[in-house]
Amino acid sequence: MQGLLIAGRYRLADSIGSGGMGRVWRAHDEVLHRTVAVKELTAALYVSDSDRAVLLARTRAEARAAARINHSAVVTVHDVLEHDGRPWIVMELVEGNSLADEVKERGRVEPREAARIGLWVLRALRAAHSAGVLHRDVKPGNVLLGKDGRVLLTDFGIAQIEGDSTITRTGEVVGSVDYLAPERVRGHDPGPSSDLWALGATLYTAVEGRSPFRRTSPLSTMQAVVEEEAAETRHAGALGPVISALLRKEPDRRPGAEEAEQLLAEAAEGRRPDAAQAFVPTQNSGLHTSTGSAGYGTGATIPGYDAPTAPGAGRSMTGPTAVAPTPPGPAGQTAAAGRGGAGRGRPRRRLRTLALVVATAAVLGGGAAVAVQEWGATASSATGSSGGAGPVTDPSASDTSTPGSDGAVPASWRTYTDPLGFSLSLPKGWKRKVYEIQGALKQVDYSPDDGKHFVRIAIDGSPDFKDANAHQRDLDQQLSKRLIGYKRVRLEKNIYRDLNGSVWEYTWTAQSKDTPFPGPRRAVEETYYSRDGIEYAIYISSPAADWATTGKQFRAVLQGWQQP
Repeated sequence: MQGLLIAGRYRLADSIGSGGMGRVWRAHDEVLHRTVAVKELTAALYVSDSDRAVLLARTRAEARAAARINHSAVVTVHDVLEHDGRPWIVMELVEGNSLADEVKERGRVEPREAARIGLWVLRALRAAHSAGVLHRDVKPGNVLLGKDGRVLLTDFGIAQIEGDSTITRTGEVVGSVDYLAPERVRGHDPGPSSDLWALGATLYTAVEGRSPFRRTSPLSTMQAVVEEEAAETRHAGALGPVISALLRKEPDRRPGAEEAEQLLAEAAEGRRPDAAQAFVPTQNSGLHTSTGSAGYGTGATIPGYDAPTAPGAGRSMTGPTAVAPTPPGPAGQTAAAGRGGAGRGRPRRRLRTLALVVATAAVLGGGAAVAVQEWGATASSATGSSGGAGPVTDPSASDTSTPGSDGAVPASWRTYTDPLGFSLSLPKGWKRKVYEIQGALKQVDYSPDDGKHFVRIAIDGSPDFKDANAHQRDLDQQLSKRLIGYKRVRLEKNIYRDLNGSVWEYTWTAQSKDTPFPGPRRAVEETYYSRDGIEYAIYISSPAADWATTGKQFRAVLQGWQQP
């Protein structure tokens, strides 16, 4: 098989993994000149015609399921093709181990690292469930750990797609039996909580080095899943209560995806999540044990949480009930008004909405002010300076060179290397100011005139949406109701730096009560997700009258941008 050319395009190199259903090959795409993974369905070679039809249907279902999910923590399917009477799946190649391999080699995984892994698997599951896909086979062998630190969920071979008829036979149980949720063993229809139960069992295996319910035979294992409680964890640390909550026998007594993400984020920082205790019974309750009501959570309310990133714990998560503080000064007043006074309880993401679209001046101490004759002109006067970004007094701020129509970066521009790790090209003399550092969300501004014209960079290590376009459409709906004279110019998917992105441009009329620079304004934003799941938004805003120059400058900013 080595060296075989599939579909006239994919040349097989070496086998990098195998299982009961198939084998995965490293291969070279001779059209795009990139390395990919190719999954071969070997089981179809050794079964009856009727069984082969089921296997082929499962393979096609895997490709359809994965293709419906657009998330950086889900292995991307590039192609499905026919060869030798069998379908082959061409996928993104992830260099690294599976979680199962990691546990086998190291014995177990440290709790905080396991929680970080669990966070990314949960985000992948949330994206899948939003797309109407149940994975149904979450287990350590299907969690890939890239050498670059990425965590990805793979193998949707037995996934169930909402609206599709089942491809399994009546009475057939599919999946690894020691990671099947109790309701599935009983023959009930699975739901999203079934995948979360499997995640709990996966995390148990990661920290304890053994499966929580595996016994000497498949039958005794399934009996344990239904009737027995997992042995108490010994090495889980702060992750222990989260695992216990996910392994509740009753689906409706497990935490939901949002709550589970909150709990995992705290565990990733080494903090024992108190809210997890609401889901844990005061005593073990098997299938035939009276559960009663004492000690059980029925949908615990988790307070707003926005935690800083813990060293060594990967990117922290900001839960959907997180509340960010209202920024000071005019910007904060506008943000509060834009939320209709409902700032508390609204997602942190909503703060990013107004933070990105309301043009406001940096708040300078001592009443600092800058008079600018025109866009790009020299600052003609500056009085007072006692903090913030400071006034523009550098003579080099008079750099009036603008990019050409091709968006090339002018030679006179300088490269700014930001403390957050990214770099971008801007005219000389632009000043940096931190707009917000709030948990996983970080925003900084660069401006030559204290916010009349500015570039804002937003970096979110815990994005709430499945892709950049979905996020921008959500923001677009909000702003259409909140900004005076809001008009969308364009909002469309695009490709930026070979990554799926989205560009959004709009106009509105800024009010004097919100900003020192009222009047017609225009803004444009490029948003994309990096390969490790971080969301980057590159935004520029200026008075509408200056847009002929600002639009060209935005193209040059995109040309010069380098992510961390």
